[in-house]
Amino acid sequence: MNGRKAASASPLCDRDPDGLYFVPLGGSGEIGMNLNLYAYGGEWLMLDCGVTFGDDSQPGLDVVMPDPQFIVERRDRLLGIVATHAHEDHIGAIPYLWPQLRCPVWATPFTAALLRAKLAEVGLADRVPITIVPMSGRFEIGPFALELITLTHSIPEPNAVVIRTPAGTVLHSGDWKLDPDPLIGEVSDEAALRRLGDEGVLALVCDSTNALRPGSSRSEGELRESLTELIGRYDGRVAVACFASNVARLATIAHAAQAHGRDAALVGRSLWRIDKAARETGYLADVPRFLTEEEAGYVPRDRIVLICTGSQGEPRAALSRIARDDHAHVTLEPGDVVIFSSKVIPGNEKAIGRLQNALARLGVDIVTETDEFVHVSGHPCQDELVRMYQLVRPQVAIPVHGEARHLAAHAELARDCQVNEVLVIENGAVVRLDTAGAAVVGEVPAGRVASDGNTLLPVDGPALQQRRRVAGNGGAVASLVVDRRGRLVASPRVTLIGLADVEAVPEIAASLGDRVAEALEAIPGPLRRDDDTLSEAARRALRRGLSDFLGKRPVIEIQVVRL
Repeated sequence: MNGRKAASASPLCDRDPDGLYFVPLGGSGEIGMNLNLYAYGGEWLMLDCGVTFGDDSQPGLDVVMPDPQFIVERRDRLLGIVATHAHEDHIGAIPYLWPQLRCPVWATPFTAALLRAKLAEVGLADRVPITIVPMSGRFEIGPFALELITLTHSIPEPNAVVIRTPAGTVLHSGDWKLDPDPLIGEVSDEAALRRLGDEGVLALVCDSTNALRPGSSRSEGELRESLTELIGRYDGRVAVACFASNVARLATIAHAAQAHGRDAALVGRSLWRIDKAARETGYLADVPRFLTEEEAGYVPRDRIVLICTGSQGEPRAALSRIARDDHAHVTLEPGDVVIFSSKVIPGNEKAIGRLQNALARLGVDIVTETDEFVHVSGHPCQDELVRMYQLVRPQVAIPVHGEARHLAAHAELARDCQVNEVLVIENGAVVRLDTAGAAVVGEVPAGRVASDGNTLLPVDGPALQQRRRVAGNGGAVASLVVDRRGRLVASPRVTLIGLADVEAVPEIAASLGDRVAEALEAIPGPLRRDDDTLSEAARRALRRGLSDFLGKRPVIEIQVVRL
């Protein structure tokens, strides 16, 4: 961390009535899972509350989010959540964490529509108070005077949030780019950014996703021409995989399909959710109704374009089911093409590789961004970041929404832009902002929790650590039935989980049971009355046996039943 030397490790924000504080619990030092806290006068405001998604290193975990414990402990002073836009990594955790937070939410119309749909799925639609704020709206929440500044991104209604307090003004960028032709929504309001810079900005807390990339991100309008030409090359069925939330991309694909006499269909539930929210809030008004996947099945192959979920290889998404020939209505065959109008999110490489291999086995052509111009990023590259600093002219720069390498590159760029002070921080840092600049003055707990069925579990907690051990090394359970004196009344039963071929399991399990029985018989009579003694002896015998027979150290569970 750079900047003035930290004053102390204690959360001064709890007892400093005049300080303005920034505390990220998610999204700093990583991409995704954004949860940002601002405090002034002892009261707290949350900007965004998002998720990330589990990968191969987290078996059984689909949704991961910041651990909210720090702010839950201050819930009586949490005034609300302001959503910058509707991406999952910015609002996706609200349905999971709101029962702990219990505060109102502020959002623009499209974001509110998507959030309500998500809340309805978990029975919270009537419980979460949502205030709709118009684009470029101004509003107050406690001591915070807020203003939205319209930017462009890969989803409708992305906003930077201006946070004005007596201690100074912060611009929190959210996710953004400077797209001169976004197709959906307005262009970035550079005039408002310039006015804000003239007014004076203490700190810019800014997106770092593409800080390593020179130049500018390309435009959605430019992409429309490329996709239209590309789709016209094919005679068979065309499927396009894209991020469901990119409403402009949906409009582009529909336009490209229409240009070649094709209908466009949506294949995947999340696409229909986005379509509904977009049309309810005035977007896609000039786009004809999309066909359903059932209707698409009756359209000739050269007259249809399928817009599919699953660009990241998600196993339950539409494209993966199609690739497995497991979809009720849609099939692909040689002569068809799948266009991946998306980027590879880091961590998804293996899943995407498996999906593309499955498609290749079907004889389907595959087109990605390495082959053709089929995707544009929604985040600012270096030239756009420079433009932002030229407009806003902050005293302090705090890069967020990036891994360590992105934050470092962004910090260097900010210094080149003559920003007086630059802080490179990670989740849990407590940053105090005042007219003198910025300082990291402490650190608070910032972990991760995962949705596991109906519960939230710490990602680094014992339950999920054990699950990872079972996934990597298997498991073994020994069931012991003993009388009141601790003598076996039946042979120990050993169950192996993921440790041997099915045919070999009975023989190995029987041998392990014999070893456990021998170990218990060797325990002196008086000690057998203690279940812990029996369990430990059985555990040692089972561990040695598994090492001898299989060379493995699995998770071991001992069950003792007394009759």
